[in-house]
Amino acid sequence: MSGERVDRATHTVHVAAPAGVVYAVLADAAKLPLCFSPSVHVERLESDGDRERLRMWSLLDGQLKSWTSWRHLDPVQRRIEFRQELPAAPLNSMGGTFHARSQGPHRTELELLYDFSVSSDLPETGAWAWRVADASSRTQLAELKSFAERWTRLDDLVLTFEDSVRVNGPAELVYDFLYRAGDWPDLVPHVTRADLTEDAPGVQRLTTQTLTEYGSHTTGSVRICFPHAGRIVHKQTAPHTLLEAHTGEWSVVPDESGVTVIAQHSVVLREENITAVLGEHAGLAQARRHVREELGRDSRALLAHAKRHAESAVRML
Repeated sequence: MSGERVDRATHTVHVAAPAGVVYAVLADAAKLPLCFSPSVHVERLESDGDRERLRMWSLLDGQLKSWTSWRHLDPVQRRIEFRQELPAAPLNSMGGTFHARSQGPHRTELELLYDFSVSSDLPETGAWAWRVADASSRTQLAELKSFAERWTRLDDLVLTFEDSVRVNGPAELVYDFLYRAGDWPDLVPHVTRADLTEDAPGVQRLTTQTLTEYGSHTTGSVRICFPHAGRIVHKQTAPHTLLEAHTGEWSVVPDESGVTVIAQHSVVLREENITAVLGEHAGLAQARRHVREELGRDSRALLAHAKRHAESAVRML
């Protein structure tokens, strides 16, 4: 728009990790929610290797915002250019560049340049955009630094696994059980409380209280539902004490003979809390086993109840 005001900013952070590692973390869009606490979910819509189109959901100032963005990846220069195609209100435009510059074998200068404009002339709108963009950028860089600087231990700190069950019943009933998480305390013994609200259709905030062998604990999460695809993706905003980040997905996959339901989890372990939770002699290996067993047990219980819900309602021949 002619005469539109465009604001620009630059932030820089020094990371004790190789530039290739820093670039690789940023380039792996699907895993960004494990690195950045505000990022909830990223869907890759298109990709040709050098360019990719992404749908992104993120918590900004406590509000869940979504937008579509193009990224151009340059692994040689270790640059990622991005431009939001459909910015979230009140932004009218948003784009910029990440550039990871090597300053030695294990040291990188990461620079973020961005520009944005807002769709309102109200001073408070511009002030809000400035504040949120600044806070989000600083958080991104600080959390990227923390994540990348553990690059020699990431294979041990990051854990991904899944459980599944076959259901001889309609996919719609399975999905309905997973979608209506607010009903779980009446249906699932280890869930003692579930508070579910929807910010918008298919965008849910869920707080659950569950019983484990270590007592009761409460977690909060954001869930994004894709009913036509039979998927519910989620990220915990208040994860377990042992976890720094926790994302996951429920997938309902029908075929000719029934339905496969998959519960997938990805976590980053919070190393500094391991001994407090599991004892002074516990290490990463024990923490990985504990998290796999506990989350797997809870997932399998929910899968079993989803199976019972679908199969008891309609019997498929």
